[in-house]
Amino acid sequence: MAGGPLEGIRVVDLTSVVVGPQTTQSLADYGADVIKVESPAGDLGRTIGGGGVTAGMSPKFLHLNRNKRSIVLDLKQPAGCAALMRLLERADVLVYNVRPPSMARMKLTYEEVRAVNPRIIYCGMFGFGQDGRYRDKPAYDSIIQGSAGMAALHHRALGEPRYVPMVIVDRTVGLIATQLVLMALIQRGRTGEGQAIEVPMFENMAAFVLTEHLQMKTYQPPRGETGDPRMLDPDARPLPTKDGWICVSANTNEQAFAFFDAIGRAELKTDPRFNSVVARFKHVRDYFHIRSEALKQKTAAEWLEIFDRTDVPAMPYNTLDSLLEDPHLKDVGFFEPIEHPTEGRMWNMRLPNKLSGGMRRDFLPTPKLGQHSLEILREAGYDQAAIDAMIASGATLDGRIAKQR
Repeated sequence: MAGGPLEGIRVVDLTSVVVGPQTTQSLADYGADVIKVESPAGDLGRTIGGGGVTAGMSPKFLHLNRNKRSIVLDLKQPAGCAALMRLLERADVLVYNVRPPSMARMKLTYEEVRAVNPRIIYCGMFGFGQDGRYRDKPAYDSIIQGSAGMAALHHRALGEPRYVPMVIVDRTVGLIATQLVLMALIQRGRTGEGQAIEVPMFENMAAFVLTEHLQMKTYQPPRGETGDPRMLDPDARPLPTKDGWICVSANTNEQAFAFFDAIGRAELKTDPRFNSVVARFKHVRDYFHIRSEALKQKTAAEWLEIFDRTDVPAMPYNTLDSLLEDPHLKDVGFFEPIEHPTEGRMWNMRLPNKLSGGMRRDFLPTPKLGQHSLEILREAGYDQAAIDAMIASGATLDGRIAKQR
C-alpha cells in the first residue's frame, strides 16, 4: 500500500500532455493508485522536448507522471474498450481531458460509465464550458492565455501581447480539477453517490484574470477602467541594481516607510502622494519610478542585506539555472537525486507540502509506455490466455522492455 491520505483511491487516467497529468500526479503523489491508460502511440507528452535515454521518456513527461502505472489499451478495438470498462467498474475516479464529443464516440459518456459504476467521480477538463458557443473548439494553453485576457496584460504593461512562457493555464486548471475531485470524494463519502465534474479552462482563467483586473468596471455603472495599475506598470518587475536585479515589494505603510529610509528619502514618508496605501495606489507610477531609480545605486547583495535588516520584503532574482542552486531549496531538500530504471540518475522534486498525518511512503518512477499493462489486466481478472490474445491483436502491449533510442 502506498500510504498517504488518498491510499485506497483508484483513479483511471485518460489524460495526456499537461493539464490532465498535472491533476492525476497530484492525486498519485498523495497516495492514489493512478492507472494511466494510453493508446499504443502513447501520451503526446512523452515526446515533447525529447532527450530521454528511452524512447517516449522526455524530461517534462518524467516530472508529470511519477507514482502512476501505465497500461496500453487500444480503444478503437472492442477488447480494449472492454478492458477499460472493467477497470472503471473498480475505480473511484475517471479523469479525462478530451472534448466530450470524443468521449461520446468512445461510448464513455457519464451515463454510460455510471451504468457500470454509480459511485464513480467522472471529471472532464476541456477548453470551454459545454453550454457556450465555443464548446467544441480545441484548446491549448496558449489559446486560453490569449482568449482569456492573459496575453493582453503584457500588452497593457509592455506594449505588445505575450504569453507567459510556461503552461500556466494547464498547471492552474489541473490543480483546480484536483480540488474538485477531492470535494466530490468528500460528498460521496456523505451520500454514497458519484457525480460528473466539468472543469473548463477558458472560464477558470477568465475568472482569475478578471478577479485581479475587473477593477472599476466591477460597478454598475462603471466608476473607471479595468486593470490593476500596480501590476500593469512597466516597473512592476524585477528591478535593476548596480550589478544585476532584485525582487522587492513594499506594500504596507511600515514596509514602504522602511524602504524610503533605506534609500535615503525619509521625506517621502510625509509626501501626500506616498504617505498611505491609498495614496501610493493612486500615484503608483511615481512610486514605482522612484523605487526603480533608487535601486540602481547599490549592488543586489548590498540591498538584500539592508532590506533583510529593515524588514522590507525582498529576494534575489533567480534565473532558471541559479534556481537550481538556491540555498533555501538545498536546506529543505527540494531536489532529490534518484535512479530511474531506464533514464539513469536524475533529479526529482520533492513535494513542497507536508502532512503530519502521513505521506505516501513508496515512490514509483515514471513508467514506460505500457509498463504495467500485464499486472493491471491480471488485477482486473484477465487470465494469461486472454492477455496473450490482446497482445497479439494489438489491443494492449507489454511495455516492460524498454525501446532504446
